Amino acid sequence: MFPELHSRSCFSFLAGASTPEALVLEAARLDMPAVALVDIDNLCGAPQFYMAAKKTGMRAHVGAEITIEGKRRLTLLAENRTGYQNLSRLITSMKLRASKGAHRASEEELRQYSEGLVCMTRGEAPLDWLTSIFGAKNIAVELRHYGIRDEEARNEWLVSEAEKRKLAIVACNAPHYATQDERELHDVLTCIRNKTTIAEAGQLLAINAERYLKSPRQMARLFRDWPDALAGARDLSQRLDFTLANLGYKFPPYPVPDGETMNSFLRKRTEEGARERFQNYDERTRKQIERELALIEKLDLAGYFLIVWDIVQFCRKNGILAQGRGSAANSAVCYALRITAVDPIALDLLFERFLSENRGEMPDIDIDLPSGDQRERVIQYVYKRYGDRGAAMTANYITYRGRSGCRDVGKVLGYDPKELDRLANCVSTWGYHDSTETIERLFASAKLPFDARTEKFMDLYGRIRSLPRHLGQHSGGMVICQGELDQVVPLEPATMPGRVVIQWDKEDCADLGLIKVDLLGLGMMAVLEESVHRIRAFHREEIDLGQLPPHDEKIFDDLQRADTIGLFQVESRAQMASLPLVRPEKFYDIVVQVAIIRPGPIVGNLYHPYVRRRQKLEPADALHPSLERVLRRTLGVPLFQEQLLRMAMITANFTGSEAEELRRALGFNRSEKRMRSIEGKLRAGMNGNNITGPTQDRIVEAITSFALYGFPESHAASFALLAYASAWLRCNYRAVFTAALLNNQPMGFYSPETILKDAQRHGLRVLPVDILQSEWQCVPVGDISNPSLRLGFNYIRGMREPVGEALVQERQHGPFTSIVDVTRRVPFLQKDETRRLAQVGAFNSLNVEHRRKALWQAEWALRPAGPLLDQLEPVASESPLQEMNPVERIFADFAGSGVTVGRPPVAFHRDQLNAMGVTRASDLGRMPHGKRVRIAGAVICRQRPGTAKGFAFYSLEDETGIANGIVKPADFEANHLVMTSAPYLMMEGLLQNQRGAISVRVERAEALHLGPSTVHSHDFR
Repeated sequence: MFPELHSRSCFSFLAGASTPEALVLEAARLDMPAVALVDIDNLCGAPQFYMAAKKTGMRAHVGAEITIEGKRRLTLLAENRTGYQNLSRLITSMKLRASKGAHRASEEELRQYSEGLVCMTRGEAPLDWLTSIFGAKNIAVELRHYGIRDEEARNEWLVSEAEKRKLAIVACNAPHYATQDERELHDVLTCIRNKTTIAEAGQLLAINAERYLKSPRQMARLFRDWPDALAGARDLSQRLDFTLANLGYKFPPYPVPDGETMNSFLRKRTEEGARERFQNYDERTRKQIERELALIEKLDLAGYFLIVWDIVQFCRKNGILAQGRGSAANSAVCYALRITAVDPIALDLLFERFLSENRGEMPDIDIDLPSGDQRERVIQYVYKRYGDRGAAMTANYITYRGRSGCRDVGKVLGYDPKELDRLANCVSTWGYHDSTETIERLFASAKLPFDARTEKFMDLYGRIRSLPRHLGQHSGGMVICQGELDQVVPLEPATMPGRVVIQWDKEDCADLGLIKVDLLGLGMMAVLEESVHRIRAFHREEIDLGQLPPHDEKIFDDLQRADTIGLFQVESRAQMASLPLVRPEKFYDIVVQVAIIRPGPIVGNLYHPYVRRRQKLEPADALHPSLERVLRRTLGVPLFQEQLLRMAMITANFTGSEAEELRRALGFNRSEKRMRSIEGKLRAGMNGNNITGPTQDRIVEAITSFALYGFPESHAASFALLAYASAWLRCNYRAVFTAALLNNQPMGFYSPETILKDAQRHGLRVLPVDILQSEWQCVPVGDISNPSLRLGFNYIRGMREPVGEALVQERQHGPFTSIVDVTRRVPFLQKDETRRLAQVGAFNSLNVEHRRKALWQAEWALRPAGPLLDQLEPVASESPLQEMNPVERIFADFAGSGVTVGRPPVAFHRDQLNAMGVTRASDLGRMPHGKRVRIAGAVICRQRPGTAKGFAFYSLEDETGIANGIVKPADFEANHLVMTSAPYLMMEGLLQNQRGAISVRVERAEALHLGPSTVHSHDFR
């Protein structure tokens, strides 16, 4: 049998075309006993390769091609755990000391980390030099056979050199892809890597398509003249006994005071927190905490909980808002330690969803932090506490998506830039409509021929999608290790200074038992934190987000009217369509609302039954009387993963661990064999409880179909808490909350202009940027009982923060008296920044009559210094320019800052729109269901979710509010360019007014020409 000891995967990043799993599956089909994955300068694909091989029973060898000086590469294979650790540290050393992409292993590094490694070579470096580093027994000379000229001569030379030095020879095919038909994709990747087209690539491409996984029979035929090479490959494979099951990873212990163990220390901190946090610290709560602590102690996880607690303590001491979410919210211990903010006892959440004895994986605690500098402070704290090599960010593989795949494949096939732009605009819809007829229509709408090149483009585009392009970093996952992490997984520098990234993503870490803590940046956390600080500074009031009034009627009035712009999780177009139908009345209704507007409940046909029951149009019956308590709060409809687990525990006597295993078994990677086994176990358990016949069938169907779609109740509760807090702050401190929203863009569904206009429609007075009044950020000003909002210098496009802060500081020495005074007192204010300030009217308070005069004076103020021009100042500073009219001022606002405190552009065309029969958005609620109407405005949102069967959803904003349109698939495709790119649209159709959920079922749409685009639309996300 032949083992392939030199295969590359797509994790060689543009130098390999197959996934690790594809290589393993093909090798298994060919009946190979073992395969080695040796990607270029990384071990990124090793976990996926190992996990796939584990399922097939194949041996997965670990190695890498290491780049040395002269861009030559040595193939190094790990013989044992020492060799693996040295390979990992070698890659780390060469990566961390060099700039991105410029890494090379030095001779010193090769000698330092050579133990336990076998080097395969084809003469890339002198054999005597390699022997002096690795030793003769750890050198193998590699022979290949691709059927090209001079190959046999080279192999003969290599064999003779090996014999002289008594070195082993091994046969390899060194595949770059699993099967021969992937050669075209590999050529495309080669062109992308070398920034050329397929027509110009020439000798950059392989001479033939022989670099694929070949069967043992093929290799025996190719190497019949060198049987020792085949035997050498088998012998070397037998020597390599390391697998990723032998990583040796350990989580670090938490330092505790003398006389304490980690378990005793955790118990004390939990007891202290429980007495403070639980409003009703009763026997039930005590028993739950004791049960959790006993399991934590049994699984030796006290250190993990203490380390997360320590991070949260750092946040509290430094005034950083932090909240744990995800399944950790099911834990009473996490709540007592202030890691999470949701009381799991009060909400009756299931602990086993977070942690169980037989779960087989580590608990995962996510901590939401304010995005930006605050989160970075926490990340740097972890780096400092655990050392440069003791903690690192988790990787994220940047894969080809719609537009990136389209552009790169299009460039390789020779499309010009303008064609690529039109092509990329079509890409967003291909995931849902992939018939030939649809693709032809899309190409026609993009004015591109559907020819042979097009067909090849479509084929290659489909194959490149989801392949990794380069290594990035996860948004916040951090792996912490006892000792040095680079002995477990290679590290490399992140693009951001001060950060180091491991070469595995979060799924790889979970598969191999590496424990991570997610420190996630959440824009709304930054908004809430800033709001609390500004309320303290401006209103002189202290707000505790954990102690907000539980039932503020104003909040639920807003939710029932879908008045939710700027609120967390409930501001999307789909949420706005749903809220008037379900009419939330209490906090738990928000928990349900967060969970139900997601693909799972919609695909699983759970949404409409819940809405009908909410409207009392059908009875809220559970599937069985025994499930009444489990499903009561969701009106008999299973919405949450915790309900799935409890259903199995009640009806089929599953233990908590068995129920969690059920959830995992029925996940995205479900297999038919496991499905049949699980269903049999469910039915057997229900038979024992006398649940039979149609009732049993309905419960089994609900569990097996719902498991794929269920959302964790704990996660929904954590998000609902933030949604409620954002709604409460907006209702009670609108100026403060709006300022914080504007200061923390981009986030959410809506542009700053839409947020600002919504606040104005609710009565908030918004003041423009003013050189004498504005701060760097937007701030509340005026009477604390009815404050206004002043826009900050941060909304001047292109203005640098140090300049804005300097303007504010300089005013402390006295107000500016003229534009010249501004430029002289803040000399590093650049020309573009000065012009932008004049453009938006920020200088008007300096006794400048209008903006064009300010622009003229700004140019004069920016003139070169010197006596010749200085003596002309009184005359030359007088502006000959006419004042801007209102429309010009509005577009100047948008050009200079992206927002306007004046009327939106649509307002200036109201007479024209009235003549066209267009109804204002604010008037739609007073019109009857089924009436034919026209709506128009700036497109602020385009959505086309995969669950909507091709329907597209539009939000159009006019001067009075937002109107929503629903476009049929055929109409969307027929007018693709208009529907995807027009900044202003008019839509005509039948009004749908269902219990306050208002939209227009569009029958006709056309572009309106109301001037340049002013609002950035949230498109197809």
